[in-house]
Amino acid sequence: MNIHIEKLGLIEWITGLTDLAIIEKLKKIQVENAQSSDWWDELTTHEKKSIEKGMKDIEEGRVHSHETVRRTYEKYL
Repeated sequence: MNIHIEKLGLIEWITGLTDLAIIEKLKKIQVENAQSSDWWDELTTHEKKSIEKGMKDIEEGRVHSHETVRRTYEKYL
């Protein structure tokens, strides 16, 4: 999916709208989006470092399959 093409398609569609109810819904989405913050910004430093470590582990191949983990911990469930 090309995000720029998608945006242009939405702009074209929005400019042709005549239904006020749809326009109001879009305005509501706009306001909610402006008020929401990025979840990453709400994480603690410790949480961010933990996620970054996990991503590095994935990049470096230090992972286990779901099946392997399930077999290992099955006796505890």
